[in-house]
Order: sequence, then structure tokens, then C-alpha cells
Amino acid sequence: MDDVLSRAPMFAALDPEAAAALRSSMDTVNLNKGQVLFNEGERGERLYIITDGKMKLGHTSSDGRESLLAVLGPGELLGELSLFDPGPRTATATALTETSLMGLGHNALRPWLTGRPEVAEALLQALALRLRRTNEQMADLVFSDVPGRVAKTLLELGEKFGRPLPDGIHVTHDMTQEELAQLVGASRETVNKALADFAARGWIRLESRSVILIDPERLDRRSK
Repeated sequence: MDDVLSRAPMFAALDPEAAAALRSSMDTVNLNKGQVLFNEGERGERLYIITDGKMKLGHTSSDGRESLLAVLGPGELLGELSLFDPGPRTATATALTETSLMGLGHNALRPWLTGRPEVAEALLQALALRLRRTNEQMADLVFSDVPGRVAKTLLELGEKFGRPLPDGIHVTHDMTQEELAQLVGASRETVNKALADFAARGWIRLESRSVILIDPERLDRRSK
């Protein structure tokens, strides 16, 4: 767990002694698959670091349509926006698998933000990265076709969750076909058609809630 925490932005900015002190002020949260950590619209005053498992961040539009904003894994933050703007949560966080997290409240973190500028800087960098990713997703929806977005999503999942093996990069994403389509931002039928085309070309091999990336270079070219 300590190795995972050390990858989180605010821990990476601290020396071992300070990191141990920060960790002692956090509590552990364990979720079953499908369990909700927090709901969109709830007031948020805590951030979380995933230490094991996967979480999905989802949004429901006014007409009831659902979209998947991100899939997060060990070492990644969620809920960090609430520390700078403790207003309503902008997404619902749900466990894709059995998941363990470390939670930290706003009041417990405040002394670290004021006394350790490097922690505040690390969190702001994490927020900037999340904002940049959101801007990229918006641009992709406007300028990229669905197969291009599917290819880019597969590569991003590979970077986060992939394991290099002799026959390719094994990516266990733990999503249903509908959830993968929501992450891409297209209908399940259109996304499945793109996946089937990639498989027929020998670029990927599809398995239950996972995919094997056989030719990442072709996927990368198709994503652009």
C-alpha cells in the first residue's frame, strides 16, 4: 500500500517522515463491486486515493442519459476538487471492482496545504492534469470519429492497467460493453462495430471485460 500511496501526487511531494505523518491522518474505505462512494450533487469535503481496485466516475444528464467520465486505478485521486471548492460533487464515484481507498477530510488536509506548499502545488498540478484531460475529451468528441476515440481509449486503458505479455498488452478494464461505450462517448453498437473491426484487422483480441492490445502502433495511428 505504501508503494501505491507514494505514487499519489501529494505523497510524491513529501519526504518519508512527512508522508508517514500524512498517512496516519487518513482512514481506510473498502467498497464492494458496484458500491457507490459518493453521489453526484452531494456535498463533498473529502478526497480519496485508490490503493487497490478500480473506480468509475459517472455523470447523469437532465434527460437521464449516463456518461462515464473516467476510470481510475491505484495511486489516482478522486474528489480532490472538493478540497478547494467544497460544493456539490460533480460526478458519482462507483467501484468497478472490490476497491480499497484512503480518505482525507478538508480539515485534516488544511494544515498540510498551508504548512507544506509543495503539497498544495502537487494537488493543483493534479487538478490541472484532470482539466487538460477533460479539454482533450471535449475536443475528441468534436473532431475525432468513433473508431479514433475507441483506439485512443484502449491505449489509455493500456497505459493505466496493461500488463505486457508475449502475445500483447493485457488490459483488464472490468467494464461492461455499455460502460466502455459511455467512456468513449458513443452508442454501444457503434463502439462494438469499431472493436470488431480492430479485432478483424488483428490489432486487438477481445475477452470478457478485458482486451489484448496486439498492435498498439496501429491503434496509435488510428487514434490521431
